Amino acid sequence: MPDINSVAASIALSKRKQTLLDIRSPTEFNKGAFPNAINLPLLTDQERKDVGICYKKSGQEAAILLGEKLVSGKIKIERMEKWCRTINTHPNTLLYCFRGGLRSKIVQSWLAAEGIEVPIVKGGYKSLRRFSLNTVEQAVNLKNFLVIGGKTGSAKTHLLNKLCHSIDLEGIANHRGSAFGRRVLNQPNQINFENRIASRLLEIGFETANKIFLEDESKAIGSLSVPSLLIHEMKMSPIALIEETIESRITTILDDYIISNYREFEVFSPEQGSRLFSEFLLTSLSRIRRRLGEENYSEIKALMDQALAMEETVKEREIHWIWIKKLLTNYYDPMYEYQIAKKSARIVFRGCKDEFLTWAMHIDKAL
Repeated sequence: MPDINSVAASIALSKRKQTLLDIRSPTEFNKGAFPNAINLPLLTDQERKDVGICYKKSGQEAAILLGEKLVSGKIKIERMEKWCRTINTHPNTLLYCFRGGLRSKIVQSWLAAEGIEVPIVKGGYKSLRRFSLNTVEQAVNLKNFLVIGGKTGSAKTHLLNKLCHSIDLEGIANHRGSAFGRRVLNQPNQINFENRIASRLLEIGFETANKIFLEDESKAIGSLSVPSLLIHEMKMSPIALIEETIESRITTILDDYIISNYREFEVFSPEQGSRLFSEFLLTSLSRIRRRLGEENYSEIKALMDQALAMEETVKEREIHWIWIKKLLTNYYDPMYEYQIAKKSARIVFRGCKDEFLTWAMHIDKAL
């Protein structure tokens, strides 16, 4: 079976959700991987280390012999069974190691001996990674981004996810992009964040999109950084400004940051989930304590404490509503008004959520 290049692999991965069989060691995989990649290593971390030492001391032939000795008998059978099971479940599986070299060829030959043919991605992970970075650069060079802006709670992320040609950077980063944006599950690492952006660009067909919609973001989304080329182009792109009433925005925040977040913490026991959710809210507030000022901080914290001490009732929601409104009017809104004033020349649309969707649907198409 012929091997395929990284371009073909990446397009297949993103558009057809093709499975990649990543046979690198766990440490290599954890440093960076791709969506739909399954890590079933040829060598464990320790085995790879031992083979590497042997290679430096005695050369490739000795290293290969050591590798065959380490992965033999029952160990080889178990690893072969996992590879075969994956390929049988995902018939279009592609195989790769770091450079698409010796490890890939060994596994490919072992599988071929069992009558299973699987193509290798030429250049391996290194080539795929290079293609990923090039994809982001190509998308930036097209200069067809349209940024969705608006005050906190304007439902920008919800609007993004109703459009076909959109990149939800916060979703990819697993963070809502503010002091209160942390999620229960950890964020991906920086390399995986970048790889997932590239995969999403390929998935939506960025080359033929009339416009690519993104949310107005700062450079940092939690612990991650938006790629420099991308954030630079976003800062130059036209803006569609969502203008919603404060009541509508408070409702969105209450749903997204209180009710939805609390449900995420329900993966723990009720008692532990409630405690962790309370810690999440209070810790998030403390991050902006200095910028809020002591009087605002103390007032909002007291309301938070009061709401968190209650059982789930209408009164609890009312108190959350009060502190959210105070936080918006005393902190987030003035800050956003200052920032958007500097971007006014880039605004090409102003309107509410429904007006925006009507306007955007005419633009959200392929050329």
